[in-house]
Amino acid sequence: MKLEKIRIGRIVGVHGIRGELKIQPRNQDAAFLERFQTFYLDDKVLIPSGFRTHKGMAMLKFSGIENREAAMALRDKDLYILRDDAELPEDEYFDDELLGLDVYNGETGECIGELVRVEDYPASKVYTVEGVKEYLIPAVKEAFILGIDMEANRMDVRIWEGM
Repeated sequence: MKLEKIRIGRIVGVHGIRGELKIQPRNQDAAFLERFQTFYLDDKVLIPSGFRTHKGMAMLKFSGIENREAAMALRDKDLYILRDDAELPEDEYFDDELLGLDVYNGETGECIGELVRVEDYPASKVYTVEGVKEYLIPAVKEAFILGIDMEANRMDVRIWEGM
């Protein structure tokens, strides 16, 4: 399902005394966050005034968060962006958008279940599909993922023998 806002990371700490936040990116490289001019936290709009990466984390400074105490109050909160601001290439989606898709065997047309989880593994992401039985499907285009139609809430997959 197409989402308006996408959870992009979690505030996991504070760096220094001037309110710089340490963000653990969710499912992407920390440098990905640099392209955004606006972030959302609860009902607040946050405008970044500084960005850097450090040890896989995004270090963001936001206007209006000027000291350590103000930054500490935001710890353990999720940071969001607008989906339209992401400008992903066609046929690429955030993990949260894929949850709830009906998954079909692309060769037989049979519905095998619903995509309920996306997990990151070193080789690729793996989609967990629950139906009559549970399937773990590698997120590899053409080999396993034949197509995604967000408008129809549908993913077509290739089921290999032994899955």
